[in-house]
Amino acid sequence: MSENFKSGFVSFIGMPNAGKSTLYNHLLGEALAIVNPKAQTTRHRILGVKNGPNHQVIYSDTPGVLYKTSYKMHEKMMGFVNESMVDSDVLVLLIDIEGKVFSEELKEKFTRSKAKKIVALNKIDLSQQHQLEAKLVEIKKEFEADIYLPISAEHGFNIDEMEKYIMDFLPIHPAYFPEDQLTDKSERFFVNEIIRNQLLKLYSEEIPYACEVVTLSFKEAPKIIRINAEIIVERDSQKPIIIGKGGAKIKQLGTDARANLEKFFDKQVHLELFVKVRDDWRNNDNMLKQFGYNND
Repeated sequence: MSENFKSGFVSFIGMPNAGKSTLYNHLLGEALAIVNPKAQTTRHRILGVKNGPNHQVIYSDTPGVLYKTSYKMHEKMMGFVNESMVDSDVLVLLIDIEGKVFSEELKEKFTRSKAKKIVALNKIDLSQQHQLEAKLVEIKKEFEADIYLPISAEHGFNIDEMEKYIMDFLPIHPAYFPEDQLTDKSERFFVNEIIRNQLLKLYSEEIPYACEVVTLSFKEAPKIIRINAEIIVERDSQKPIIIGKGGAKIKQLGTDARANLEKFFDKQVHLELFVKVRDDWRNNDNMLKQFGYNND
């Protein structure tokens, strides 16, 4: 490894629906983070490792910042955001050009961070030139950063430019992960995420937010992966909604999830889904720890 080898952690932070997961997937070159127009899609901090000839970048997707934490799960989610602002070498603050303003608390934490800072104004393809110019003036007054960059994560505009700045900002450091490691998460984690994304797409209102997915078994053979997974709900009344009349809804969920799992793993998948009630799991510390919300 060269003495000029660079390696570091780059975290994306921002309000819900700012486009963090889209940007993360684009820069990483892998669709590790689920992307969905509904708020609070990302619940965990997901590390993705990208290796180059003389560098290793560890990208970090994080949950959207919440003004109000209604459940202990939300507190854990915000814990992941706070972690990223403390231990990252580069922070990318993503702002939706038409999105919500940030809390003063987040602004202070962003300012105090010792990381190199990029403020990216996203979704500029949805704005007029005068709106873009006015917004850039506004955010330069609100946030202290090393670079301010208008981008479109969905269309790839200025993403190469952002990557150049990230490479410049990375410290000289040996690689943190083996060259063949793509992420810190397990296969079961991505099974859970893919099924949960289909829950977000298929069910409305509060139902998908009250759900968690747990992979009970993951057995891989040469030609097929056999998966048993459990959908956790927090009230008895939610179970029949997930199942649907005559089991139609959960059958559709299984069909959609299996198709996405086969695409992700590039292999045939046999998927069985079950529904289990765990009362008020979003406020239960032991269950949250069991489901991977660990940032104590």
